Amino acid sequence: MSRILILYFSVYGHTRRICETMRSELVPLGHAVDVVPLAEAPPLEGYDAVVIGASIRNGKHNPAVFEYVRRNLAALEAVPSAFFSVSLVARKPAKNTPETNPYMKAFVARTPWKPKLLGVFGGDLDYQRYRTSDRYIIRFIMTLTRGPTDPNTKAEYTDWAKVSEFARNVAALAAPRPA
Repeated sequence: MSRILILYFSVYGHTRRICETMRSELVPLGHAVDVVPLAEAPPLEGYDAVVIGASIRNGKHNPAVFEYVRRNLAALEAVPSAFFSVSLVARKPAKNTPETNPYMKAFVARTPWKPKLLGVFGGDLDYQRYRTSDRYIIRFIMTLTRGPTDPNTKAEYTDWAKVSEFARNVAALAAPRPA
């Protein structure tokens, strides 16, 4: 049995939901999985793999994600690690892979951390749940990207099969390594 830590930074809770789904995939495979907000991250010692998931807000990952990576780079590099990004732009087939997603490319270019596994997942859109300022910004971005702008829109763009596949790849990362 491997111990896996899944850390997340989420504004409206969808990234946390993705992490919980990963846990539900990993536990039946025999892994012990802790899902923890990035702000409450425990020490990484004792974990066989670490995953960080972060959402995009107003076109970027939260600075806290970069700061966490900077402060914990040596520990992150000492264990197999993975990173995934959640965004509405990933709803588009041409932008839903680590190689084609502009936010993932920017993340990889900005940080010295080199996770062994990268993932990109579409987020969800629920204008009514957003704060007023976020609602206007997201509607503006959706106008530019030809997405839904109706203020009553509720849409989920997450490919849950892709999330399950990512979780299985995390399980392979966490597999016991020869001594």
